[in-house]
Amino acid sequence: MDTRYLRAFVAVADHGGISAAAQRLGYAQSSVSAQLKRLEADLGVTVLVRAGTGARLTEAGQRLLPHAREALELVERMRRAALGDRPRLRVGAQESLAHVWMPDVLAALEYGAGGPGSAVEVELTVANRERLDLLFGAGELDAVFQYDNGIRALGPHAVVGHDRTVLVAAPNHPLAGRESVTPDQVLACDFLVPEPDCAAAMLVDRFGRDLLAGAQVATVRGSLAALLRLTGHGHGVSLLPALSVARELTEGELVELRLTEPLRPVSIVAQWHPRLGLAERPLHALLDLARRADPLPEVAQVS
Repeated sequence: MDTRYLRAFVAVADHGGISAAAQRLGYAQSSVSAQLKRLEADLGVTVLVRAGTGARLTEAGQRLLPHAREALELVERMRRAALGDRPRLRVGAQESLAHVWMPDVLAALEYGAGGPGSAVEVELTVANRERLDLLFGAGELDAVFQYDNGIRALGPHAVVGHDRTVLVAAPNHPLAGRESVTPDQVLACDFLVPEPDCAAAMLVDRFGRDLLAGAQVATVRGSLAALLRLTGHGHGVSLLPALSVARELTEGELVELRLTEPLRPVSIVAQWHPRLGLAERPLHALLDLARRADPLPEVAQVS
């Protein structure tokens, strides 16, 4: 049985819902839901009942929980025994980056693409900008990956990638299907934005200030998944990093509205603490892998 399924199950039990578990694990909510369904298929029983307020364990789930914890603890002991003195690297990332891009970069590091001396135990924390800044400032994170908000970092930092900014809406939105839309047409729309300190709201402020001057803006706090669902159900349009809506655009749950005045790409910035000891080499290997995985490499070549 895949331990990822057990880890997702335990996280939902501990945090009371799939959305909270996904944020804790650094996965998209859809990925956690898929893992839970596979767990139930493997076991042949239902272990969770989804509800509007979260999820609760069934009787079978309650019987499974202590054994799932025990299995994960055993796997962790086995892993630590095999790794020996491998250093630890505590990494933080905004939800929009953790949605698609960051897992691929970390997987490349895990599978040795960083070269000799890059083996490391990575702990990933997914949170909004305010929370990441707090943890980083308190020394609880070694490095953070965030979208550039125009404020120069004080310590070591570097641009490691770039992302498009996209305006998205439901497939049945009145502006959907048009070859392009004008700022005046966008002004007539309702906008959905995340909490003010989230990456996507920063993008709205930086790249969409003029568009939003006369628009109706509603804030959806705490969950990128909820924002995407509301947008997909036609409650408004959203200006978001392309990485955060890649799956929804591919599967047709959202469509991109192409503005007559294209939006500039936004930089992905890494900031880290100096003098990380044994984790220094793995950190720079991670930064190099992030640059190689730049979603818009043509921007880096021009700059």
